[in-house]
Amino acid sequence: MTTINLPTILRQHTGGAKKITASGRTVGEVFAAIGSEYPKLGEQLTSPDGGLPIFVNVFLDDEDIRYLDGLDTVVDENADITILPAVAGGR
Repeated sequence: MTTINLPTILRQHTGGAKKITASGRTVGEVFAAIGSEYPKLGEQLTSPDGGLPIFVNVFLDDEDIRYLDGLDTVVDENADITILPAVAGGR
């Protein structure tokens, strides 16, 4: 099972859980499994066109999946996925 580490803002969709687990061969499949169990969270993880929203950063074992194969990135058993909202602002 893959462990998904969630930021505070997304924990409202998991009953406050900091970490959840899901299965899948790719990040996209893991996100689909998450969406089945936590529909509101699933809506936050993919854009309407099925891609990765620009305001969501996803790291697979500390590697940004945007520089790998995106949602098609292969997930090893016992991998860690960390989801971080993009932060902007300042001057």
